[in-house]
Amino acid sequence: MKKLKLFAILLCTAFVFTGCGIKNKEAIVKVNDRVITQGDYDELFNQTANNPALQMFGLNAKNADKKSFMYTMIKDKVVNELIIRALLDDEMQKRHIVVTQKDADDALNNAIEQVGSKAKFNAILKEYGVSLAEFKKDLVEEVKMKKLVDMLEKVNITEADAKKYYNQNINKFKYPDKVRASHILIAANPDEIKELARADEKTKNLTEEELNAFVKEQMQERLKKAETILAQVKKDPSSFARIAKDNSEDYESAKQGGDLGFFAKQEMVESFANTAFAMKPDTISNIVQSPYGYHIIMVTDRKAAGQDSFEKVKSEIILFLENEKKVKILENFVESLKKTAKIEYLKEEYNPTDIKAVLQEQAKENSSFAEQVDEANHSATPAPEKK
Repeated sequence: MKKLKLFAILLCTAFVFTGCGIKNKEAIVKVNDRVITQGDYDELFNQTANNPALQMFGLNAKNADKKSFMYTMIKDKVVNELIIRALLDDEMQKRHIVVTQKDADDALNNAIEQVGSKAKFNAILKEYGVSLAEFKKDLVEEVKMKKLVDMLEKVNITEADAKKYYNQNINKFKYPDKVRASHILIAANPDEIKELARADEKTKNLTEEELNAFVKEQMQERLKKAETILAQVKKDPSSFARIAKDNSEDYESAKQGGDLGFFAKQEMVESFANTAFAMKPDTISNIVQSPYGYHIIMVTDRKAAGQDSFEKVKSEIILFLENEKKVKILENFVESLKKTAKIEYLKEEYNPTDIKAVLQEQAKENSSFAEQVDEANHSATPAPEKK
């Protein structure tokens, strides 16, 4: 079962709050007595556009084409989130909702516990470019949001509710055969080498033929490096972790001595997975090539397919269902606030009606792309599944 994401993420990125820096204070939307500025919009747009799930579609926040489907899609999302934030800020102020230091400390400790350890927690923050101070600030807003929902309606999920969910979603709790392996990677991708060569002053003027020869030479050099490392590992298999730390260019796993943990076959690229799943524990592969480069794989353990018992996942299902219910409560409350709020669009380009009209036209021209984005957004939705 996947670790449940933080409630703040479940509620949506509307609650990524403003950071530091000089911001454009030009008013673009007014929600009751609260003003949303151009600086607020720019900051949240950049935060959203820098999400790795969106960057896979080639979005660059700094050089975004304002006439593109992707830009308009994010614009629509950001304006809506800023309005929601303003409405909820007002409501929390009216209800005198405050967060104590103990509340904040408890929330932080719970977040660390969810991912398993402080080291893993810090690694995740680093991966997403979020500082601990920024995370703590957002966590305070998350706690406020929980307190608001608790004031609106008490949520009580019973063991019977969890059991019903488990029985109706039994496939979510099954897991396939898994292998635990470590690897050493020597990065080698012909396209990346060629791209870097074209950007390098020394090689950017090479002819296509010369460039291809250069790429071939670089690939050979990296293969030789991998072969040298393989010889060292085979000579002394007990040194694998140390050699991985010193040489692997998969820097995250290198810190763990190359350990990738347990993974299912479909989680890895084909050549890597086929080799790893054909190996016995405590054996070392020959050189395996993938789009990432040259791998040396050591399988350390195997786990047969199975299914998590209800008792094992019960607490996580209850937490998931509680969060799901709270999200629905909050969504309904936000809709009720919108109906009674006075919302003025001081710059018409930020009127959601106009944005959606543009989005619909662009979606017709980019239907396949829109489907890919929608699929990516849905795949990011948290659900209780296998570990």
